[in-house]
Amino acid sequence: MSALVRKTLGDYRRALIGWTVGVCAFLLLYLSIYDSIAASPDLYEKAALAKYPGALKDLMGGLADLATGAGFLQVIAYQLFGPMMLIMCAAVLGNRAVAVPEESGTLELVLTLPISRRRLILGRFAALALGLLGVGLATFLVIAVMSAVHDMGVPIGRVAAAHAGLYLLVLFFGTLALTLGAAVGSKALALAVTAVYAIGGYVVETLGRSVDAISWLRVISPFHYFLDGRPIYQGWPVGDYLVLLAATAVLLAVAVLTFDRRDVGV
Repeated sequence: MSALVRKTLGDYRRALIGWTVGVCAFLLLYLSIYDSIAASPDLYEKAALAKYPGALKDLMGGLADLATGAGFLQVIAYQLFGPMMLIMCAAVLGNRAVAVPEESGTLELVLTLPISRRRLILGRFAALALGLLGVGLATFLVIAVMSAVHDMGVPIGRVAAAHAGLYLLVLFFGTLALTLGAAVGSKALALAVTAVYAIGGYVVETLGRSVDAISWLRVISPFHYFLDGRPIYQGWPVGDYLVLLAATAVLLAVAVLTFDRRDVGV
């Protein structure tokens, strides 16, 4: 591991610890109530379906099989709450790669060191990927343990498949924030565009399944390549995951090229 990657991970340390503890605490709290829901499937499923009518059910993950292990994990960990929390974490870290130090005036000092701009971007991306991997592994362990303790009946391979897809989705949005920061140098703009794309992409993917007017937009939503394959139910959608990897690689290439050519005052 290069000194640049180690230094960047050190800078991310507090944020990574905070997000890891927060997300794991959320998962522990909500996954611990599975037994009570599984004990009264008719009550909870009917209540959920009645409380969230129409399109809201799609946004929340369907809710029709909330009392099953796979359905409960889908709603709590892999449909809305888990992805959105981890995407926020990734966007914050990706924004700190270039945009935040540029606006604070510390990036110019870094670029006076004997390090190329391309190496800087690649090093920051590597730190982002490793940091998110650490958060991903911690949350995977929480979900795997809670699934076993509460006898949710979901094979560990499917939990791994869903979590791998979640990691790729989160890495994509973190790379998007990094790329926007490298291209324009504005932390506000990078966060805003990443947030809008994440929310819009989720809405398009979930509602697009039943609303024909927006269904064609699903192919440009990163969530499509995570949710459409239903990994918690069916296992590894390898083709979809390769699309997410390819899209992330394209974003990284754009970040390298734009930052290498942009005037940052050095």
